[in-house]
Amino acid sequence: MKINNYIDHTLLKPSATQKDIKNLCAEAKKHRFYAVCVNSSYVAYAKQLVSKSNVKVCTVVGFPLGASTTETKVFEAKQAIAQGADEIDMVMNIGMMKSENFVSVYKDIRDVKLAIGKTPLKVIIEISELSKNEIVKAAQICLDAKADFIKTSTGFSKGGATLTAVKMIKKTIRNQAKIKASGGIRDLETAKKYLDLGADRIGTSSGVNILLESKAQIQEPVI
Repeated sequence: MKINNYIDHTLLKPSATQKDIKNLCAEAKKHRFYAVCVNSSYVAYAKQLVSKSNVKVCTVVGFPLGASTTETKVFEAKQAIAQGADEIDMVMNIGMMKSENFVSVYKDIRDVKLAIGKTPLKVIIEISELSKNEIVKAAQICLDAKADFIKTSTGFSKGGATLTAVKMIKKTIRNQAKIKASGGIRDLETAKKYLDLGADRIGTSSGVNILLESKAQIQEPVI
């Protein structure tokens, strides 16, 4: 397993500077991470920085609350793609989910997916805000709306990814969509646990440390 192939190297802090984004993209190219994940104002800059490499540019929509209108999310997603985004991570409308307005949640996701076509759509369901039953229901809605990935967390709520939630999501979606585990994944052991459970991508700001741990293990002599 080449761990770098699974990592979305992430920097979504509101205080992130151009220099920070430049460093992020340089690290992603050096370590051949799958993608960088940045706020939409940095998409064009990041795209320029990772050009001539295989690193994808991912951005977030309706972030971090998920409470903006569907029309706003659609515009934001289309604008990001026009500026060079290869993947979209949108936040589900958590309030509507908690209200059991499942039709609204479905339409929100579906409309963004219809607007972006073949561009991969990851839907952040923010598991720390949901009950176990709501996590399962959210995963089912994401499938119905043709989302490509279900993503656990924004990293900006009261909790991040959990192994229990990923197990539940995997059991619900089987192989009909992919899973991105995100939020609080800072070391190789934790990342491997999520991948072993069926996660297809790891969203983390600790990608370099995780990769260095992986390389150190490979180089350790066998006694």
